[in-house]
Amino acid sequence: MARDTERIERDIEAARTRLAGTLDELAVRADPQRIAGDTKNLVLAKLNEPKVKYSLIGAGAVVVGLVLVKLFR
Repeated sequence: MARDTERIERDIEAARTRLAGTLDELAVRADPQRIAGDTKNLVLAKLNEPKVKYSLIGAGAVVVGLVLVKLFR
């Protein structure tokens, strides 16, 4: 009987340790600053792709051109 009690106590302690690890991992994953930083890095990486970068530059040039045409007509 004592052996069963010891085994149960070890199982409970192991479950507590696993739960603590899971909670720590969730706290890291749910950190708003980390999520914002990761999102910022993803957006910047996407914007630095040549296809996206030059498309945005072209669109900006068209807008500036249209504004200038509208102003000087």
